[in-house]
Amino acid sequence: MQHWHIYRKWNQRLFKEMYEAFLQGRSEKDPSSNWYEGEKGFFDFYIIPLAKKLKDCGVFGVSSDEYLQYAVQNRKEWDLKGQELVAEMLQSFRDQGRVPEMLAPAKEQAPEQAPPQEVALKMAEKSVV
Repeated sequence: MQHWHIYRKWNQRLFKEMYEAFLQGRSEKDPSSNWYEGEKGFFDFYIIPLAKKLKDCGVFGVSSDEYLQYAVQNRKEWDLKGQELVAEMLQSFRDQGRVPEMLAPAKEQAPEQAPPQEVALKMAEKSVV
């Protein structure tokens, strides 16, 4: 219900916030795994129906039609560009070295250095025993 560039700005900010929560262990689910499809559902089952209802009841006058058109156009843009945008948002975390190993390309580790998961597991075992 807003211009594409405004939608993208807030979409990127929400992705960043949710991905930060995932990296910090405050969320179990990696948002990048379903962000593209989730946004399509958000448009189809929430935003566009809401914009249609607002248009039907005329609460925003002539602007209601404009909001509906923005919603429909943004949905089309997301369908065309969304996968690429999700990849770009995820790449920004890769560029900072902040993507978990399971998602990042495999790196060779020095043999004497244990992977972070093993270190965390050993530390957890010590605190339980």
